Amino acid sequence: MSNPLVLPDTATLATAQALLGALQTALAGGEGALQIDARALTSFDTSAVAFLLQAQRLGQAAGRPVTLSGAPAKLLELAQLYGVDGLLNEA
Repeated sequence: MSNPLVLPDTATLATAQALLGALQTALAGGEGALQIDARALTSFDTSAVAFLLQAQRLGQAAGRPVTLSGAPAKLLELAQLYGVDGLLNEA
């Protein structure tokens, strides 16, 4: 497993492009599973859920499983509200 992708404290629509760039760099720069560490997240919106789903899609396309760790309870509740919590591969 390569180094985890550590999310910043904020994941909103305003930061979505930067997060996507970091994800693409992380996927291109390693092999094996990619872990996304969401421990630092304190401010987020539905863009964070969309980002995590995109991470799963891009990881699958690259042949690299993506797992999520340290997700705040409110983020998991938001994913559950939208019915996609089972797609996030929380480790």
